[in-house]
Amino acid sequence: MTGLAQQASAWSVLPAVAIVLSAAVVAGSLDAVLDPRRGPVSLRRRVLRPVYEASRLLLAQRRSTTAPDRLLWGIGVLTPLLVAVMMAPVVPLGSAVVSDLGVGLVWFNAMDVLLWAGWWLAGWGPNSVYSLVGGYRFLAQALAYELPLMFALTAPAVAASSLSVPQIVAAQQGRWFIVQMPLAAVVFAGSVAAFSAWGPFAHPAGADIAGGLLVEQSGPARLLLRWGQYALLVVGSVMTVALFLGGGAGPLLPAWLWTLLKSAAVLAVLLAMRHRMPVWRPDRLMRLAWLVVLPLVLAQLLVVSVLAAAGGGS
Repeated sequence: MTGLAQQASAWSVLPAVAIVLSAAVVAGSLDAVLDPRRGPVSLRRRVLRPVYEASRLLLAQRRSTTAPDRLLWGIGVLTPLLVAVMMAPVVPLGSAVVSDLGVGLVWFNAMDVLLWAGWWLAGWGPNSVYSLVGGYRFLAQALAYELPLMFALTAPAVAASSLSVPQIVAAQQGRWFIVQMPLAAVVFAGSVAAFSAWGPFAHPAGADIAGGLLVEQSGPARLLLRWGQYALLVVGSVMTVALFLGGGAGPLLPAWLWTLLKSAAVLAVLLAMRHRMPVWRPDRLMRLAWLVVLPLVLAQLLVVSVLAAAGGGS
C-alpha cells in the first residue's frame, strides 16, 4: 500500500507542475493588464502579450559574449523556474497537496535559498560586467530579506505547533493568522517579491546597469528567466494564502476555489508593485531590513510564542 501511495503521489507531481507553468502564463497576462504604461492598448492584446512575447523570444537569435561559462549560465537561467516547481508540491491547493511533508515549511525555505545560487550564476555565467554586478546585487538583497523571511515563516509554525503546511492551514479554523501576525504576512509577501527580483526589489536588473541580470539574456534564456519570475510569484502567492489567509477557508465555494481567489488577489498586489513602487537599492534595503523590520518581526514572533504557550497551557 505504501508503494502504491508513493506512486500516486509521484504521478500527481505532473499535474502540479502543469498548473504552476500555466499559472505563470496567466500571471504574465495579469501583469500586462495591470501595467498603466501601455497606453491605449486593447484588453485582448494585453491578455495575449505573454504569447506574443514568447513567440518573439523563441524565434530571436540568442546573443553571446566572450568566453562565457555556458554550463553555469544555463543552470542560472533554469534555476528560478525549477525552484518554483520544487516549491509547489508542499503548497496546498484547497485541501489537496502533492506532498504533505512534516517539514514542508523548511523545504520551502530551503528552495528559496537555492535562488541565491541561481540568480548569481545567471549573472556570473555570461562573463559580462553589468550582468555580474546584477548577480552581486541580488546577493546583497538576499542578505537583507532572508532573516526577516525566516522569522516570518517561523511565526505561523509556532502558532500551529507544526512545520507541516496543511496543518498550519488547519490551525487557522475560525481565525486567520494574518489577524494575529499581520507584520509577518507583509514581510513574507514582500520576501516573495524579493526572491523573485520583482518590483521594488528589481535592482539586480536595474536600468542603471543596462538591465543587470537580464542584460545578456536573450531569446529562450530571457523567456525562461521571466517565466521563472512569474512562477515564483504564483507559488509565493499561494503559500501566503496557506500560511496567513486560511488556505481554502470560506463560505459556500469549494476550498480549491477559495484558494485560487485569494491567491489571485495576493498575486495582483505583487504584480502591481512593479508598476507603482520605486526600486530600492540593496544597501538601503539592508539598513531597513536589519534595523527596523527584523526587530519588529522578532517582537511579533515573541508575542505569537507567548500566546501559543498560554493557549497550550490552558
